[in-house]
Amino acid sequence: MNEASLTYWNEYWGSAKKPSSVSAWQFGDDADKLAGLVIAGKKRATCSCRLLYDLENEPLPKVDDHSVILDSEDQPVAIIRTAEVEVVPMNEVTEDFAVSEGEGSYEEWWDTHVRFFTNELNEKGLTFSEDLLLVCERFELIDSNERGKALAKSL
Repeated sequence: MNEASLTYWNEYWGSAKKPSSVSAWQFGDDADKLAGLVIAGKKRATCSCRLLYDLENEPLPKVDDHSVILDSEDQPVAIIRTAEVEVVPMNEVTEDFAVSEGEGSYEEWWDTHVRFFTNELNEKGLTFSEDLLLVCERFELIDSNERGKALAKSL
């Protein structure tokens, strides 16, 4: 977590007991737009490739994990809490989940994610398949700062 994220995290919690599990990261390939959708209340879920957690030796997210969401300049804009985590083959992701990602219809979600995961896997010398396991997370917005609110207004 960078200095700005740590400052935002500590200032948000103040003297209250902080959750023990926190990380800082950007969403997908358009960090500003996706963070703005979260802050506007339109994006309540996200997914990532299960295989990449294994390759990078990263633990899977779990319920009650907290995240500081970063914009495209690695500046903090929001804090979210993971509410649900499920590992699902991409071709079994429900329409409800896809739409909760806030980027349009199921078909738009599918096309965007095929493109995104194909590129992400190709960079690692791997091949995309429709039954690729995805880590599907639902989350709740805990806080957003002024920078984040500006992103939401720019949508």
